[in-house]
Amino acid sequence: MRATDFRPHRLLRNAHIQSVLASSGMRRWLFRKRRALLEAQSIELILDCGDGVRLQGFHSPQQVREEARGLVVLLHGWEGSVQSSYLLHTGARLLAEGWDVFRLNFRDHGQTHHLNPEMFHSCRLDEVVGALQEIARRYAPQKLVLVGFSLGGNFALRVALRAPAVALPLSYALAVCPAVHPPDILSAIERAPWFYHAYFMLKWRESLRRKQRLFPEAARFSRSELGASMRQLTATMVERHTDFGTLDAYLDGYSIAGDRLADLAVPATILTASDDPIIPVEGFHQLRLSASTELEIAPSGGHCGFIRDFSLHSWTEDFIAERLGRLAA
Repeated sequence: MRATDFRPHRLLRNAHIQSVLASSGMRRWLFRKRRALLEAQSIELILDCGDGVRLQGFHSPQQVREEARGLVVLLHGWEGSVQSSYLLHTGARLLAEGWDVFRLNFRDHGQTHHLNPEMFHSCRLDEVVGALQEIARRYAPQKLVLVGFSLGGNFALRVALRAPAVALPLSYALAVCPAVHPPDILSAIERAPWFYHAYFMLKWRESLRRKQRLFPEAARFSRSELGASMRQLTATMVERHTDFGTLDAYLDGYSIAGDRLADLAVPATILTASDDPIIPVEGFHQLRLSASTELEIAPSGGHCGFIRDFSLHSWTEDFIAERLGRLAA
């Protein structure tokens, strides 16, 4: 299966339609039964990730095979959560294929703001690596796989890059529309139709307000600061709540652009779309990748969309299931 195999219905080829449908409430309603099955089999855990950091996750053991094919850890995007449609649908599909599934919440995502006083930012890689180490220790799976979407895809690839140095037994990583070069992404959101910026800022502002209510001394933003643009509010967060000093240094801190993945030893696949309105495709063409890293670019699909037809089924699930089937074989 190749990215060029994705051929959406002609009325669904628009990149913005693809992107919006990916997280639409209609998809949640259509696939509510299989989503409910995944959630019914989920067990909540609070993971010790080192340095006093705690992250929440949900483990769902498969029940269709005598022995699981392995354990897939799913990572959501920025301001998503383990309840995001794409994570639930992918998790349900993999559960039905005989994989155990673990959905991990990043710090301050979902209902987890109370777990840690310091706020989330995209360079908090150590705690995600710590979470994966704890998951591997608890379950000792036959195969440990990491699948991430958008910012979660960026984290998945950075974890895979770090894995050999920390003895994390990661078998494979798959990233869907991963954030490659953060400065370009910020600019792309500013150029995109207004509703992208509005959508992300609505969710982020509510997240920051929730953090302030829980930790008023640690998370400080004025009303005017919260009303600023994404670029301005990010700069304020960086200056006040990180050691990066400048916005540019922070954005560079989680970039995977250029040759930063060139030494990736863990087998990996990157799937993206040429028309992604959030993650510019030019960044993917400029990557220098290792021989064990596969890059698949579809002509269309939007941002984490890949909606095939009016059934609203995402072809991404087929692609992920097929790649993991190869791994299991």
